[in-house]
Amino acid sequence: MLRKHITLSTLQNDSLPLATRISVSPNESRDFMTLSTDIIRDLTDHADKYNSKDASTWLKKVLEYNVLHGKKFRGLLTVLTYKNLVKDITTENLKLAQILGWCLELLQCFLVLSDDIMDNSTTRRGQTCWHRLDNVGLIAFNDSIMLENGIYVLLKKYFSHLECYLDLMHLFHEMTFITTCGQSLDMLNSNKSVSTFTMDTYKTIAANKTSHYTFYLPIAAAMHLAGLKDAEALRQTKMIAMEIGHFFQVQDDFLDCFGKPEITGKLGTDIQDNKCSWLAVVCMQRANDEQKAAMLECYGKTEPDKVAHVKELYKTLGLPNTYADYEQESYNMIKTHIQQTSRGVPQDTFLEVLNKIYQRSA
Repeated sequence: MLRKHITLSTLQNDSLPLATRISVSPNESRDFMTLSTDIIRDLTDHADKYNSKDASTWLKKVLEYNVLHGKKFRGLLTVLTYKNLVKDITTENLKLAQILGWCLELLQCFLVLSDDIMDNSTTRRGQTCWHRLDNVGLIAFNDSIMLENGIYVLLKKYFSHLECYLDLMHLFHEMTFITTCGQSLDMLNSNKSVSTFTMDTYKTIAANKTSHYTFYLPIAAAMHLAGLKDAEALRQTKMIAMEIGHFFQVQDDFLDCFGKPEITGKLGTDIQDNKCSWLAVVCMQRANDEQKAAMLECYGKTEPDKVAHVKELYKTLGLPNTYADYEQESYNMIKTHIQQTSRGVPQDTFLEVLNKIYQRSA
């Protein structure tokens, strides 16, 4: 009975998206969004310096269409972590934390623009993907590069006088490279047969593609800004971030298949794209020979009847219930690990994040 309840709560929870439930006040959230005007001006003014008026005008459109939408989870997580770490925060330092949060949002936007092009996605954040607009197309590749490099424009302008500047530069470069490695693994494995998918491969993709930049980067960036350099605290922070990131990616895979598009803001295409997803891996682990043959015939195909057959197979093998059990067990395990971390690890932030993503619907 408990299992059924958990599954239904996951499938039918129509609560607000994750980031809107992060514990920041309406004023704090509004202040963060208000700063976007300055961010856009900083980046377009920088482009103007190179006699690129048309490019800066176009960049403004890119930013307004892509960066201003979405949940702002990574940006707000950066601010939340900084506030949990620093007791007496000045207005100036809070603004620096917010700007750092916007650097995370630029990175997120760069990555999803690239991801949408590679996956040939149709919708993102409840609207048509940028590259699918009539006047955009493949120029979106260059747009994503401009967004990525905008991070370093902002870091230089606002952080170059601080001791943490070099650490932040190294952190963003390393996290971006790791994430693109994960994206590469994701794409390369999508060209392989579903029969070759393993849980080890899946864990590597999830760690590289999601965990580092979604959870470790915002928290580690805030720690650097707060002047915390304890190596053991950073090591434990990374360990917890990896666990939460894997948990988050499994949730994403489940929602891609069983989530409601009106809540998630996108149409799931993991089955059609032949992705090495948690559902596909567990399915192949459990399937009998006949069911494996059906997966080989239907997985990675775009025909609606074949996609529906895969989803039905997932249900036949009890994967929604397996996912519910996994979600509950992972939540308990990660919570225990957080509580066991040493001084300097932002426990409050991790517990806040874990509680908010548990049984999320978007």
